[in-house]
Amino acid sequence: MLQLTINGQPQHFDKPLNVQQLLECMSLQNKRIAVERNGEIVPRSQFAVQALSDGDRLEIVVAVGGG
Repeated sequence: MLQLTINGQPQHFDKPLNVQQLLECMSLQNKRIAVERNGEIVPRSQFAVQALSDGDRLEIVVAVGGG
């Protein structure tokens, strides 16, 4: 079991995930977002290869347009 803290909320997953898979689980895969893992920004080019570890702390921010 994988335990992550996402935007301050504990979340549990039954299988290992990378950032891309997590975003797909959260229905965020086609949105303009920024992901911070344990205090470091994860480049979009690394989403598919950045494996998540038990206890990781993530901040996920969705960009909102305005004007």
